[in-house]
Amino acid sequence: MVLGLSGELVSVALFLIGVVVVIVSVEAFIEAVAEGALALGVSGFFLTVVLAGTDLENVILGIAAAYDQLPDLALGTVFGEALFILGAAVGIAGVLVPFETDVPRNYLGITLLAPFLFFGLALDGTLSRFDGVVLTATFLPYLAIIYTLERYTDTRYLSAEEVEIMEEEHETTAESGDEGGEEGGEWFDLDVDLDLDVDELVEERVPEKYEGPAFLGVAVVAIVGMTVGSELAVEGAKALLTLLGVTGLAFGATVMSFIASLEELFLTVEPVRQGHPHIGVGNVVGSMLFFVSANAGLIAMVHPLNTSGTVVTVHWPFFFGTLLVVAVAFYRGKVGRPTGVILLTAYAAYWVANYVV
Repeated sequence: MVLGLSGELVSVALFLIGVVVVIVSVEAFIEAVAEGALALGVSGFFLTVVLAGTDLENVILGIAAAYDQLPDLALGTVFGEALFILGAAVGIAGVLVPFETDVPRNYLGITLLAPFLFFGLALDGTLSRFDGVVLTATFLPYLAIIYTLERYTDTRYLSAEEVEIMEEEHETTAESGDEGGEEGGEWFDLDVDLDLDVDELVEERVPEKYEGPAFLGVAVVAIVGMTVGSELAVEGAKALLTLLGVTGLAFGATVMSFIASLEELFLTVEPVRQGHPHIGVGNVVGSMLFFVSANAGLIAMVHPLNTSGTVVTVHWPFFFGTLLVVAVAFYRGKVGRPTGVILLTAYAAYWVANYVV
């Protein structure tokens, strides 16, 4: 049955509200856990991993969709967000602020090889729960390798201190309204950070010796928000799939991933614009490792995924194609406007392919 106008609006509202609640909750969770870890004397490395390696919005929405018997929608978010970062985020950075970078060859090798385990397990047409366990288990070794490289090499792509400095510089410039500066001022602002100031909220209201537990309490509340938001988003998505007459795989790979991934523009493009391209590259490298291991793996553990059909003819070709373009650009040490145009064109073609193939 075709829903009336009010029903359509409710579906859209549920979906958008759900996604926003997830994003806000994830932001609060990340800040609370990071500050709590520091307050409790835990290594700041966890902050780095969360910022550059894991995309909680994506995996939470994916798991919720899989749990609600929409595995295609869940799988679509894995490919969709990966293509968004590779095609849209890196592409926009290349077009607007062409940059040079010196990516360690070890990182490039890991990033290029990591997807092949996912690809190999998916070749039989199904990513089973056991396959999901295998993929999820590989994420920790990836992090261990990156940690080792970070510890014993001079190039620190995942430096939490540099991320913090970059964000402070961005906030200072935004508050002052400075139009000058090395990069031409705030001529293009991609910061969708909602600036929740969890640290300020806790530090002002909680005695110092209780700050650690307080931050962890905020993290627990944020987890509840993630759960509620993901359920709202999936319920709205269910109705929208019927209204639009599209497959869950296409919707998850395009609309759902696009909305949930907007902050990736800030994490990738803004560091480049402010003269810290290695931070943006670190986000790309860490995110790719997460998408092809724990992200896909956790979703498959909840519900087996169908990896035949357009997954083979559309999603894998676009993923490997854009990943190769980005890897070649990183290997050459420069992401220029021609590369950016190629990546943005590929991302636009990916959207079209999802609805015509």
